Amino acid sequence: MQHRTSVRRALVAVLASAALLALPTAGTVEAASSPKPKSYANCTALNKVYPHGVGKAKAKDKVSGKSKPVTNFRKSDKVYSYNDGGSKRYKGEKDLDRDNDGIACEKR
Repeated sequence: MQHRTSVRRALVAVLASAALLALPTAGTVEAASSPKPKSYANCTALNKVYPHGVGKAKAKDKVSGKSKPVTNFRKSDKVYSYNDGGSKRYKGEKDLDRDNDGIACEKR
């Protein structure tokens, strides 16, 4: 009886270790499929990769009138920084956030 208990404990330990080892690789698959951050020449080019635009993680779309704000843009501080035109940190960087709301090329 004691032998079965120790075998079960060993099996549980092996399965738990395997599950923990599998967790980090699940996240890297998703990261590998994301496009590499770069500066886009214009909003047409950026919207081909990010259809609803790209913005800072906590950005909110600035709207006028009765239009609803865009909320389904890609949240990525890194990609936004390549396209905000701020201090021209990257080669070819353009100012694609003309209303300066933290979202470049927002589109429904």
